[in-house]
Amino acid sequence: MGYTFAGLPLPLRIKPPYPLTDEEIIRFGEEHRPYPVERDPEGYLLIMTPSGTATGRKNNYLSAMLYNWAEEDGRGISFDSNTGFTLPDHSMRAPDAAWVSLPKWNAISADEQERYARICPDFVIELRSPSDVLPDLHAKMAMWLRNGVLLAWLVDPVERAVTVYRPGREPEYLDNISQVAGEVPVAGFVLALDRIFT
Repeated sequence: MGYTFAGLPLPLRIKPPYPLTDEEIIRFGEEHRPYPVERDPEGYLLIMTPSGTATGRKNNYLSAMLYNWAEEDGRGISFDSNTGFTLPDHSMRAPDAAWVSLPKWNAISADEQERYARICPDFVIELRSPSDVLPDLHAKMAMWLRNGVLLAWLVDPVERAVTVYRPGREPEYLDNISQVAGEVPVAGFVLALDRIFT
């Protein structure tokens, strides 16, 4: 039996009676931990299953590697899977890991930074969990590109592969690799895959 929310199976898409503010979504999420909450472009709340333990460990590794690199590199800052961004299509999404350039981050106010900032990350990583359906993940990656992401990786421990997404180009499927290397905007970032694929 999978996770349920109010007796309904997850993931769940529900329409609030009125458009929720960032503060209301934050409060809703806090009241319903550990269920991750996002908002789609039509204002529906997306309530998802919490990560399993193995996926959570791999997610933590992704975030740690990106954070360590970003701190040393100095051109931008990284975010973990608990970070929501309000995108140009009005959805609020939380990638598994993200990176935003310093000029873009510094261009928004401190108050905005405390909310679901109205910026699109430059780089995102999504991690496939065993319950994820690939067509849904590919659609999510296309959504990131439509909203302005410059580079996106779908890391797939199930297939032991990484799919690289770039604007205006077909996705590039990479299998039998031990690492994946960043390019603009995160040129220099290298993610070793051994801890994710084992």
